[in-house]
Amino acid sequence: MFSASEIEQFQRDGYVVSRGLASGDECAALKAVAQKHLRAVIAPVEYEAETRYPGAPLSRDVPGGATVRRLLQAYARDALFARWGTSPAVGGRIKQLIGPRAQLSQAHHNCVMTKNPSYSSITSWHQDMRYWSFERPDLVSIWLALGREYFENGCLLVLPATHVMEFEPAQLDEALFLRTDMDRNKPLVRTQRRVELEAGDVLFFHCRLFHAAGHNQTADTKFSLVFTYHAGDNRPLTGTRSASLPGIALQ
Repeated sequence: MFSASEIEQFQRDGYVVSRGLASGDECAALKAVAQKHLRAVIAPVEYEAETRYPGAPLSRDVPGGATVRRLLQAYARDALFARWGTSPAVGGRIKQLIGPRAQLSQAHHNCVMTKNPSYSSITSWHQDMRYWSFERPDLVSIWLALGREYFENGCLLVLPATHVMEFEPAQLDEALFLRTDMDRNKPLVRTQRRVELEAGDVLFFHCRLFHAAGHNQTADTKFSLVFTYHAGDNRPLTGTRSASLPGIALQ
């Protein structure tokens, strides 16, 4: 369970890290499954070329176009992923943050991020909630590092406390990324922190927290298991992508 100070940090900054929440053996087993699925390109997957992000291949037909960005539907993909995402170590902490009737969303994140060293894209500053449709913008995601994550291989960067800030439309571009060219936003971007993780560390972060990530500049693919959770009474809006798959109740 989170300590009182960890909950206070989450409420203040919009994120908190639990160190060593997964064991070395757990990380090795999860990573082995991810590597197997990546080698075989087991569907469903998202390709870097589909993102149109800076640094991504321009199409599936150019060099690097077959680079996988995410192994989708992790919960249904393998029982190891499902058990981790609903484990007591995760569920207990999630319930502290969003309530006792928490559910894992199968419609959002629910994936293994596979950041390739050759063709990984840059993800600009954004809030995950921008394309999600729930009654309340109050969801929490977890990011389990299956290996070391640091600046050179594209660790997450965060802007603390942005989950409680209000932003005007002019501060964002058409895709709802934070405009870094705007003078008003520049002091905020300078508050960024690197979330560097060791294998087994888990980042818990709010869906309204602005975050970003750079290229993987190393020789090894980076693997991260990512899930999102919402309260049982925070229902996805009917007819939206958020309601396309049933939630999984945490026991």
